Amino acid sequence: MNFLSLFVLIPVIMMMGLFVSKTRKQIQFVMATGATLLMILSGTITYLYMTERAAGNIAEMVFTADTVWYAPFNIHYSVGIDGISVAMLLLTSIIVFTGVFASWKIDPLPKEFFLWYSLLSIGVYGFFISTDLFTMFMYYEIALIPMYLLIGVWGSGRKEYGAMKLTLMLMGGSALLLVGILGIYYGSGATSMNILEISKLHIPYDLQKYFFPLTFMGFGVLGALFPFHTWSPDGHASAPTAVSMLHAGVLMKLGGYGAFRVAIYLMPEAAQEMAWFFLILTGISVVYGAFAAIRQTDLKYINAYSSVSHCGLVLFAILMLNETAMTGAVLQMLSHGLMTALFFALIGMIYGRTHTRLITEMGGLMKVIPFLGVSYVIAGLASLGLPSLSGFVAEMTIFIGSFEHTDTFHRVLTIVATTSIVITAVYILRVVGKILFGSIQDAHHEHLTDATWYERISVITLIIAIFIIGSAPFWISGMIHESVLPVISQLVK
Repeated sequence: MNFLSLFVLIPVIMMMGLFVSKTRKQIQFVMATGATLLMILSGTITYLYMTERAAGNIAEMVFTADTVWYAPFNIHYSVGIDGISVAMLLLTSIIVFTGVFASWKIDPLPKEFFLWYSLLSIGVYGFFISTDLFTMFMYYEIALIPMYLLIGVWGSGRKEYGAMKLTLMLMGGSALLLVGILGIYYGSGATSMNILEISKLHIPYDLQKYFFPLTFMGFGVLGALFPFHTWSPDGHASAPTAVSMLHAGVLMKLGGYGAFRVAIYLMPEAAQEMAWFFLILTGISVVYGAFAAIRQTDLKYINAYSSVSHCGLVLFAILMLNETAMTGAVLQMLSHGLMTALFFALIGMIYGRTHTRLITEMGGLMKVIPFLGVSYVIAGLASLGLPSLSGFVAEMTIFIGSFEHTDTFHRVLTIVATTSIVITAVYILRVVGKILFGSIQDAHHEHLTDATWYERISVITLIIAIFIIGSAPFWISGMIHESVLPVISQLVK
């Protein structure tokens, strides 16, 4: 068995352990052990990949394996990773680990919650290691299925509406994606659905121009592409804490990763011809999401619209179709995943104490819950792009890469997108000033307790990761850059 499959096998074993668990402590032990093993595994994979890279042994994909799964349709179980996959696996393991501790006391039905949570993680891990289009699509669907129940049962507010809206819109994107994948396979004349094999063939432009927009929009729905983004704020606002963390932190990255790995890589001619149209849509996402966040008073809605803006920036950078911007796009996926997971974790912890998410009903929290308050400030500074934190590295790489284009169209769009930095600073500083400083709004808030030990594990892990990427980005940016080059080579053929 290829050891990349351990990313799928360990969550399966976790689910089996949950089935036989009787008490909350046993459930917690199973989840904490499994999440820790996944962290160790992703760390090991990262070390092995970097060792191979230092030795000059890196191919386009490493640790590959291929097994015929369903011969009549040439479907294979194909796995392999490059530097981008390594970054996404590392991100996923951090979010899964911290999400477990953020949900340490989840009620009701903790066993059922973690069963669906583990299934969700199987879909995400499987997607990032797959190199077969059909297998990738299958894992994509597995990642979507648990979201409806996790939000509908354990969510809050308009949870049934949010769960239904999210599920229907993402299933609509899946339908577009399925048509696009089948078009790629049959149009290329490949003998399997392996991405590496298809990349060596040429899909006629007459087919690319039909299947590229379907594939890009299919992934773009999950990446909050305007105007298909409306599921995101309602879904995030209704989801329980760990689900919001995994959804915004990792699941939305499937959209950017898929658009890069499938749409751009396999249909480069159509990408070059049609990028201008989708650049306009992603530019709208970037600015609209930031402006919409200013208008919100609910902490979760603020962060949800912020995610629309930041994920729009990922697709925006991918469509710039050059090395620097694409490297920045992957860094942005990594950075946004960490900081939005930190935001949602902190919002859940604050809500669990104050029983409100409205910023108009909070104030002076820094005086009574200083650990959570300082952590929220750090998350905010990362979001607005403070140097030495991950947000600065990612956004500057994107904007520098985008400005490498010398034509007026790309440069004007880049300048428009950079305005999101100022808008982000406005709503972040407004929220921080309102909820953390000033006078305490509610007398009950004077007796709040600060973060527990398991909450601190979750928060500190995310903060450390944000600092590492922001302070020493070169080890991961170099790894990502090398994996962008095969896509660039397709674009310049």
